[in-house]
Amino acid sequence: MTDGNTTQSLAKHYQEAGDPNGWFEAYYASTKGDVHSVVWADLAPGPCLVSWMEDHPPKLDSRAVVIGCGMGDDAEFLADLGIEVIGFDLSKTAIQMCKDRWTDTQVSYQVADLFDLPESWHKHFDLIYECNTIQALRGEQRDQSIPRIADLLAPGGSLLVSCRYRESTEVEDIMPLPLNQNDLDRFKDLGLDEIHFHTYDDDQESPVPHAFAVYQR
Repeated sequence: MTDGNTTQSLAKHYQEAGDPNGWFEAYYASTKGDVHSVVWADLAPGPCLVSWMEDHPPKLDSRAVVIGCGMGDDAEFLADLGIEVIGFDLSKTAIQMCKDRWTDTQVSYQVADLFDLPESWHKHFDLIYECNTIQALRGEQRDQSIPRIADLLAPGGSLLVSCRYRESTEVEDIMPLPLNQNDLDRFKDLGLDEIHFHTYDDDQESPVPHAFAVYQR
């Protein structure tokens, strides 16, 4: 099992080697297919996602995408609501773990790079769920990830963002790097309307601040 400290070292190694995202595949490969070894996987859909969707039932012809889908719990939850769902991840091992775990899935699991997505995905999705991807990126890619995600949202669609959160005055340099208000406000700068925003502490022994926000085009 790869713990948090080892994950930090792995990410740093690939960053210094000039391959800042290479650690994702290396990490998933290190789990040897054991979903319980994925340190950030709750193996359940995000509670804010569940709560939001209960209060805002989707149209049955909706098209959704889950950014960096990990072990697939969020994508499967959305598919169970009758939505057409694509779950993509940069790691081919993560995608294979999803397919092995969900053998009767209705989700289209795909290996894909947020920074090199199909042109046909431009403004294609009625629902986007982004959970903890941006905070795992650094530098230029972190900056570019927000417009790349927003670009996928169709007119009238909703973008749900779940992330660790920090105040704008807090300085942190440990991955995952929480988002602050300035980071999240970039979605509004890109022309999206913020229709919901709240912060909360999770239920870990040492609670971690989080934010959940919803934007619409």
